Amino acid sequence: MGVNAVTDVSSAASLGPGTPLVVAVDGGGSKTDAVALSLDGHVVALRRGAGSSPHFDGLERAAATVRGLVADVAGDAAVVQADLYLSGLDLDVEIDEFRGAIAGAEWAGPSTVIANDLFALLRAGTDEADAVVVVCGTGVNAAGVRGDGRIVRFPSLGALSGDWGGGSGLGAEALWHAARDVDGRGPHTWLTGAIVESLGLDSLQQLIEDVHFGRRSESSLADLAPLVFEAARRGDAVGTVLVQRQADEIVAFARACLTRLELTGHAVPVVLGGGIVASGEPMLLDAVREDIAAVAPLARIELVDAPPIVGAGLLALERAGAGPDALARARAELAVLHSVE
Repeated sequence: MGVNAVTDVSSAASLGPGTPLVVAVDGGGSKTDAVALSLDGHVVALRRGAGSSPHFDGLERAAATVRGLVADVAGDAAVVQADLYLSGLDLDVEIDEFRGAIAGAEWAGPSTVIANDLFALLRAGTDEADAVVVVCGTGVNAAGVRGDGRIVRFPSLGALSGDWGGGSGLGAEALWHAARDVDGRGPHTWLTGAIVESLGLDSLQQLIEDVHFGRRSESSLADLAPLVFEAARRGDAVGTVLVQRQADEIVAFARACLTRLELTGHAVPVVLGGGIVASGEPMLLDAVREDIAAVAPLARIELVDAPPIVGAGLLALERAGAGPDALARARAELAVLHSVE
């Protein structure tokens, strides 16, 4: 399903004004998914639009994207619950600002949930009350929850808040090491030639200048992340160190959540998602499993194979009072629809 694609399973418009529906949104830097579901768990409409991360798109643009998508999937139906999970909503002030930006929408109200998209990913992976989620995609972030209501979150502001990794971090480090290889300050790495070849460049200097002068965005360096894993598989020392560093960062997030929530001795799921994790790289995942086991022997790794919009939809239905059958139906229908993307 591409950007601006819409899947009308029945059609919100055909249900008539006042038909009760729940709406859920999962928004990131490059795309936003919105779904309308009947209270018995049937998918009414599913739409994908442009990104809606306030960090990347700005508050007003992100809010406008979400308002438009909700209007598309809900039509004239009565939205009894709306759950919005967006990348970039890491601080309470950011959540409050976004709530203000959608306040004029007919479907927005006191019950509207606005939270980081981590929580949609978490629910897509597990329904257990005590759990941890770590996402490793373009960047890295995490959250932990306990059944007593305690929550662990992180500012997720990059280097300012102690973060490193994901595609952006791995790509930037790959370029850093390659640059030092070229000028003699660092060891030789297979990455140097691989970067030049993969991007069709004449030299590494061309890439450095392209980024410096704005001809190529720094965020595009995330495209180099797969080369880091290939380098590690080839036995390249730099690639191996970077993969281990990424594993260490994932484990550090999980350890912090488990420790702060006092769950290191409990059998809790540690849900992992995001593009880097989804690559299934054994060297990365084996290291993560081993190191988390050392911290929390009873914890288990759960790799999410469902898109976060599944979790967002389930959370919205739960808050609207849906039962187990409706939740199972919604998960199954959303999984089928996203399998044909």
